Amino acid sequence: MSDPLKSQTPLRIRFEKQVSQPVELLIKKFKNAKEKVKPKFQIKQIDKHVWVSMGQVDRKYYSPHLHLEFEETEEKGTHIRCLFGPESGLWTMFMFFHFAVAGIFIMFLTFAYSNWAMGHSFTLDMAVMLLMVIAWFLLYFFARLNRRRGLPQAKEIEKLVEQIIEE
Repeated sequence: MSDPLKSQTPLRIRFEKQVSQPVELLIKKFKNAKEKVKPKFQIKQIDKHVWVSMGQVDRKYYSPHLHLEFEETEEKGTHIRCLFGPESGLWTMFMFFHFAVAGIFIMFLTFAYSNWAMGHSFTLDMAVMLLMVIAWFLLYFFARLNRRRGLPQAKEIEKLVEQIIEE
């Protein structure tokens, strides 16, 4: 696999892989590896989807998980779509904060416009809007920091997936 962890800038890293093995064989390999890799890693599988994450022992709040989606190709091989992402609890909390910041920004934008239209002072409204913009940047940098912290674990997960596929 090329090193998508270094070459891409998005917070959620995506990459694809072509394998000459059929989907059923790959899913069987991941099912067989499920018990072998415990407690270091955790593997979950539903239909043609596999999730690989760190085990409870090594899991941190910033630990990534890798979602693999298997698609059969015409040549009886497999096209694998891969997506690294944060744990669902962290992602949910993070999105809640984004919506809260956006809601507060829009609310104070409305207040600022109303106060401006009525000729009243809207300095406080503008200050809160500025704080929300700063909060958006802080959320972004926090996400980048967590991604950087999770990179060593993402590389471990990627290496494990390569080993399972090549077995």
